[in-house]
Amino acid sequence: MARDLENDEIQRCKEQNIEYVPFRYANGDTRKQLLARAKHVLVKHYSKWTESQRIRAEIIFEHYPELKSVYDLAIELTYIYNKHYDKDVARGKLALWYNKIEKLGYGCFRTVTNTMQNYYETILNYFVNRETNAFAESFNAKIKAFRAQFRGVGDIPFFMFRLCKPTV
Repeated sequence: MARDLENDEIQRCKEQNIEYVPFRYANGDTRKQLLARAKHVLVKHYSKWTESQRIRAEIIFEHYPELKSVYDLAIELTYIYNKHYDKDVARGKLALWYNKIEKLGYGCFRTVTNTMQNYYETILNYFVNRETNAFAESFNAKIKAFRAQFRGVGDIPFFMFRLCKPTV
């Protein structure tokens, strides 16, 4: 929308033969700049924002309140995972969070909600011992990288030897 609005303003100025001067927010950003730089702000926890990022976030949330509500929900999900909840408590917290997402009706969380629907019990198992399969995923990535490096494996015992031997 911001890009379209700015393009319309540029076109209107061309038609009227006047110089285009873009709208600027209090921090000096144009609409496109604000939104382009917003992604760096919106993926960070607010406690880790720099002063300029805090100002940019205030402007973003003032002019785009839907981004504020989505950001708050993302932070809320982070808090659920960072707290040491029991599995049953986490089930309730995640259900309440999921209900808020559905109530909002934004598509930006569609992937997350689909994943939660498909793997709800598996996701809740994280809250038992707070363990993930990150080690297995990392090991799989190493195997794939090794196989790609040598373009196939002909000697399986040597492959296993190289796989288990730490590289220097």
